[in-house]
Amino acid sequence: MENRGKEIRIVGILGGGQLARMTATAAYKLGFQIAILDPAPDSPAQQVTELKVVGPLNDISMIRKIASLSDILTLENEFVDASLLREVESDGVLIYPRADTLGSVQDKLLQKQLLDSNGIGVPRFMAVSEKEDVYKAGETLGWPLVLKARRNGYDGRGNALINGPSSVEDVWRRFEQTRIPLMVEEFVEFKKELAVMVARSSNGEVAVYPVVETIQKNHICHIVKAPAEVSSDSLESAKEIARKTIEVIDGVGIFGIEMFLLNDERILINELAPRPHNSGHYTIEACFTSQFENHVRAILGLPLGSTSMVLPAAVMVNLLGTRNGPVHIKGLKDALKIPGVNVHVYGKKTTRPGRKMGHVTVLANSVEEALDKATKAAKLISF
Repeated sequence: MENRGKEIRIVGILGGGQLARMTATAAYKLGFQIAILDPAPDSPAQQVTELKVVGPLNDISMIRKIASLSDILTLENEFVDASLLREVESDGVLIYPRADTLGSVQDKLLQKQLLDSNGIGVPRFMAVSEKEDVYKAGETLGWPLVLKARRNGYDGRGNALINGPSSVEDVWRRFEQTRIPLMVEEFVEFKKELAVMVARSSNGEVAVYPVVETIQKNHICHIVKAPAEVSSDSLESAKEIARKTIEVIDGVGIFGIEMFLLNDERILINELAPRPHNSGHYTIEACFTSQFENHVRAILGLPLGSTSMVLPAAVMVNLLGTRNGPVHIKGLKDALKIPGVNVHVYGKKTTRPGRKMGHVTVLANSVEEALDKATKAAKLISF
């Protein structure tokens, strides 16, 4: 196929984890090849392609090397510095999402400022550069506060709750050592956490997936229930927010949008992910077109596929590591005996507590039925 007159055959991905691996599977289905840049030679995505570059993601020479093997580049994570991507774009390399889009969302302060200035609801926030700023923020926003690293945080890493003035000193000392710019947000009381995957193609076409509920355990996504069991007004509002958000950031590709549903039914955006997202894994089996396939379609300017669900309900449960050491999968055979269970194992060579090792998805006629089967299967599998 062609994009801007250039024939596209090979999609290069910066990052080689499970998101890149599942994106590769979707690309292969459509007849494209995949090239991977990742520091680990045996990363999940490196295992499924012969076109690979082993090296750091934030090395301009490595990015140019993977670009030389590819016809277009995309991202598995938001940790590649946007300034490096701008340099590569200036070489004439096609990259989606664009460097400017990535730059506007990878810094969470800039992300919140952009959303807020465009009338999209977010928790109240302030930049902080020294400890005294946190005390001032507490006086303005109220306690407790959430202290956040502006860059490179995920799965709760880079966040800390500050319950009151007496907690500031200890939390600040821990974060100060990282030398990463910081911000604070008000602590939001919510009744549910929601998420929406939204795809936007290089041609401007937009496709919004069902609104889901996410359940966190130790700050890591544990369960995703699709669709979210909330009012029809909340579902429509969440979808409209997702659609407006991807337009505001000029996103191309698939984006994960995490939201808070408040007790007064208002919806605030928690964070954006400019890539496939854990909350969208259920789409592989549950939707006519997965988040990964629509990501490939979007960056290549192909028509986006249907985001409708195949059955009325689906539940995804993450499979997390519980120990440190080499991987030894147990319980897979018993889990697969449960009718309707879909198991994905990511191919990671080592496990550690909280590490995402795979996931289970079940489709059903009700969320309750899917949840029962998915949780039973997930409990049987260990690494």
